[in-house]
Amino acid sequence: MVSEIFDADAWTEVPGFDFSDITYHRAKASGTVRIAFDRADCRNAFRPKTVDELFTALDHARMWSDVGCVLLTGNGPSPKDGGWAFSSGGDQRIRGKDGYKYEGDGGAPDPARLGRLHILEVQRLIRFMPKIVIAVVPGWAVGGGHSLHVVCDMTIASQEHAVFKQTDPDVASFDSGYGSAYLARQVGQKRAREIFFLGLSYSAQEAYEMGMVNRVVPHAELEKVALEWAGLINSKSPTAMRMLKFGFNLLDDGLVGQQLFAGEATRLAY
Repeated sequence: MVSEIFDADAWTEVPGFDFSDITYHRAKASGTVRIAFDRADCRNAFRPKTVDELFTALDHARMWSDVGCVLLTGNGPSPKDGGWAFSSGGDQRIRGKDGYKYEGDGGAPDPARLGRLHILEVQRLIRFMPKIVIAVVPGWAVGGGHSLHVVCDMTIASQEHAVFKQTDPDVASFDSGYGSAYLARQVGQKRAREIFFLGLSYSAQEAYEMGMVNRVVPHAELEKVALEWAGLINSKSPTAMRMLKFGFNLLDDGLVGQQLFAGEATRLAY
């Protein structure tokens, strides 16, 4: 079983990959892919291997010409306690002094295996890819997992199980980019500071009222609604959608945003 609310009849596994920490499927009826954390036993916390796989799948989706929408979610529930999670962020069990460690490093002096914080590379990929990325939040979105939902274009959350919480300062971490500054664009400066400085938990409804969630739906209907939204997105002009995404991003992304927008505009006239 992929996930308790996953509709196996609507999806087919994307071939050619040997992922262990995520699952990667394509919708049978539309240009939509579903990428899901698959570490439910630890609230879908990510380790370097998880992030490598996530980046690989997202980059593959980015280059897939007839894919217009990516659903990013977490499989569940946990076999330990039945709990649900989108992602609880970095797996603190394998954290070292310079970042998160690949398992089996044993202190080997391999520069390619130094501690990593490369979830930030995933954030940038989500932000800059010319596809609409929807965070489908079935449970906890915590720490780095919270920042991932923030950087996605839209968020749909489970009414019963979604919980939003920013724990970065509790583990001596801080996301001073999209996870915080862009969050402030969504909920306002005072609320964003509250979320980080106090580390409180917020329900899906509270997150919706703040402005960082687009829709709250019954848990059993979460993936169904997400797929419906993806179908609406894919029914529109893909060129218009990518230009709109980069247009929305332009205000916050400086020269990088300008380059992306201008590059896509150049494609229209080249």
